[in-house]
Amino acid sequence: MAGHSKWANIQHRKGRQDAARSKLFSKLAKEITVAAKMGDPDPDKNPRLRLAVKEAKSQSVPKDVIERAIKKATGGDAENYDEIRYEGYGPNGVAVIVEAMTDNKNRTASNVRSTFSKNGGNLGETGSVGFMFDRKGEVTYPASVGDADTVMMAAIEAGAEDVESSEDGHIIYCADTDLNDVSNALEAELGESESTKLVWKPSTTTELDLEGMQKLMKLVDALEDDDDVQRVTTNFEATDEVMAQL
Repeated sequence: MAGHSKWANIQHRKGRQDAARSKLFSKLAKEITVAAKMGDPDPDKNPRLRLAVKEAKSQSVPKDVIERAIKKATGGDAENYDEIRYEGYGPNGVAVIVEAMTDNKNRTASNVRSTFSKNGGNLGETGSVGFMFDRKGEVTYPASVGDADTVMMAAIEAGAEDVESSEDGHIIYCADTDLNDVSNALEAELGESESTKLVWKPSTTTELDLEGMQKLMKLVDALEDDDDVQRVTTNFEATDEVMAQL
């Protein structure tokens, strides 16, 4: 298993404002509703719903919001959402994957395309950048859960593929289809995780300087402001010095 790598994902940024947090809650609730509608409304019988609820709890979404999102699906009045993935390039050729849930494909496609073009990027065809990423399950733990060897052994026992440990914490990767089983096994050994979700993990990265990072963040912020967009992933890489200046 590899050691800590320098690639970072913009969606891990700290210090979100209250408005952004409210929007995040709304998007997590939407994921819960869709997962509950697609399968059993009992998280114990629906792996996707269980992971959605777990991720919502890790982001401090109130219990009543989670329960309301599930009831919305079972009540029969939930909107029908299509899950769509958009791919394109941001400033300086950074690869960008946009995952959306929408009840109007035309509206969302138009908005995403416009956001790319207004912020120095361009929307590509499906598959245009996807080959630069691997679909993985990601489980994160704080550094306080144990040292790198302890977490490594727990990850191996759980069936994970890779661990990246640093002073900031531990990131454990597994096959996307194994996320539910691996997260359950890790939870039994290490306790509740900080986050458990499916991610697009870059296999190649594009390094940015400060100006490039500022342009990229402007694009990502604009995309994340769209209510239809669930998450944005990029393959940027930046030095610690550049990250510290942001």
